[in-house]
Amino acid sequence: MKRSTAKTFTKTELRRLILTEVPRFVKKDPEIREFILRIASDRFADRKKTEDRFERLFEELKRDREENQKKWEENQRRWEENQRHLERLEREWAERWEENQKKWEENQKVINSILEEIKLLHRKYDTGIGAIGSRWGLRAEASFRDAIKGILEEHFPVKVERYKAVDEEGIVFGRPDQIELDLIIRDGEVIVAEIKSSISKGDVATFLRKIKVFESKEGRSVMKRILISPMIDNSALEFARANGLKVYGYPEEVDLSELQ
Repeated sequence: MKRSTAKTFTKTELRRLILTEVPRFVKKDPEIREFILRIASDRFADRKKTEDRFERLFEELKRDREENQKKWEENQRRWEENQRHLERLEREWAERWEENQKKWEENQKVINSILEEIKLLHRKYDTGIGAIGSRWGLRAEASFRDAIKGILEEHFPVKVERYKAVDEEGIVFGRPDQIELDLIIRDGEVIVAEIKSSISKGDVATFLRKIKVFESKEGRSVMKRILISPMIDNSALEFARANGLKVYGYPEEVDLSELQ
């Protein structure tokens, strides 16, 4: 029997042989190259499959990016729309608030005006009732004058004082007697007034004579002279105006600008 002469290789020698010789055989021998590729195809994808796989991944990424872009743009559009809606609501709210504020202020002015008118009517009513009471002896003239004094000082920046002096020459009543006048003082300026519940033509004449006594005793001319009374007859009113007197029915009607 013929003995085999085949050489036995160790694992190390076989590995070295494969690493050094197989590449040369693969390069030169197409059959070996094809054999190697068939063996490796089970573990490694070929180039086309790899390229196809990357292409699919790229397409998927592209679609995801486009969808995300669309979603982002839609969200951005909705955000901007909501923002515009919010701004519109804020403007409308501000306009309504301002409009309501103006209406409230106007209504408040109307209410205040009505209250002032009611207050004025109430005062005039009280003044008229007081004048009637004083006229018929149901109320003292001094009480009526004090009430008018209080209204004047409340309504205007003035001080009302009672002036008393003795008319030794009897200019007012034809005999020596005491006279009284009302002085309305505003910033040091003096306005001579007669405040009575009712005034007749004779009362006007008496007031004019009292002013002469005041001018003589105080050494100055009186240019600002007024009558305040809710009850004054027509003849007295004409006589007073003819002598340059300002006449007012109620203290609220006094116009200080007329007395400049």
